[in-house]
Amino acid sequence: MSTRIDTSVPHSARIWNYWLGGKDNYAVDEAAGDAYTAVFPGIVTIARGSRAFLGRSIRYLVREAGVRQFLDVGTGLPTVDNTHEVAQRHAPEARIVYVDNDPLVLTHARALLTSSPQGATAYEDLSLAEPELILQAAARTLDLTRPTALILSGILGHVADHDRAVDLVRRLLAGLPSGSYLCVNDGSRGTDPDYEAAQDGYNETGAVPYFLRPVPEIEAYFAGLELVEPGVVPVPLWRPDPAPDGTEPRPIGQHGGVARKP
Repeated sequence: MSTRIDTSVPHSARIWNYWLGGKDNYAVDEAAGDAYTAVFPGIVTIARGSRAFLGRSIRYLVREAGVRQFLDVGTGLPTVDNTHEVAQRHAPEARIVYVDNDPLVLTHARALLTSSPQGATAYEDLSLAEPELILQAAARTLDLTRPTALILSGILGHVADHDRAVDLVRRLLAGLPSGSYLCVNDGSRGTDPDYEAAQDGYNETGAVPYFLRPVPEIEAYFAGLELVEPGVVPVPLWRPDPAPDGTEPRPIGQHGGVARKP
């Protein structure tokens, strides 16, 4: 893999970081992010809603499902409340393997490798397209005979062919035992025309494209698994925390869910 960071074209992980208020981005990413928000300002709410869903789902997996191992594929840039921080906050012995093959993520991987003394974290420089290699590498840190949560947050939309995306999920799950969990959230098509127009415009910039999926295609990732209530829903509606002002969460164009492997 090339370790050169290309700053001539926008990059989804850096733009996402920009929308979340981070500093790990370049002028080209800010320009693309601003162009996106000019068409669809709601993308900032989607970025933050996705991150909040990740935190709530990990908290559920640790506290209610008893999971102590996490395989986070397509990690993205470190930000607030990374998977290991949330998991080890509730179970210091939790073990986490991050997987990404982005040169910029690799340069920041040290931020993902902090761990409680009782637990462990590791970073593997691999692509989602290599599920068997991911499982082989993860086994150096995780005991894959024990239940493990597979985290795929905002990554499957980068796989252009939906059938191939489903196949990659199936192959990763095949290496995990009964009692493991799948946690997915991705951008959804059919929710907001401005969102779709902004994403289609971004995909034409020369950056690695990201494809919004109709909700039934997101649901297909969970076929054969036991969905945790409330199922696949807009991410703010998945087991929301009470709002301080008592307002109800509003749907956004990002759907997600959690399911158990029988």
